[in-house]
Amino acid sequence: MAQWKEITTNEEWEQLFAATTEQPIVVYKHSTACSISFIAMQEYEAYLSKTPNPDIEYVLVKVIESRPVSNQITEDTGLRHVSPQMLYIKNKEVVWDASHWNINEKRMTAALN
Repeated sequence: MAQWKEITTNEEWEQLFAATTEQPIVVYKHSTACSISFIAMQEYEAYLSKTPNPDIEYVLVKVIESRPVSNQITEDTGLRHVSPQMLYIKNKEVVWDASHWNINEKRMTAALN
């Protein structure tokens, strides 16, 4: 099973974002205070438990606990922040994104595999 890695510092984000020219990433921005985020997290974990794209690195940012990282992602991608939010980033560009109820296993499989 693929696993996500939690990032908590801007340095970790900067390294991952720069490396998207070599390996794309999926960033899941999660709010620990939101019931929709809780459901989206279950969908994310369901996707990762099956056959996720092995060429992608999967990361998690807790938007309350790691607000500076969340804000930097918003600045670097140019996408307005919402949570929950999922971003598929390749070559420093968002090539797919989803939020709220659109974060589900079926959509992730279609967009990422």
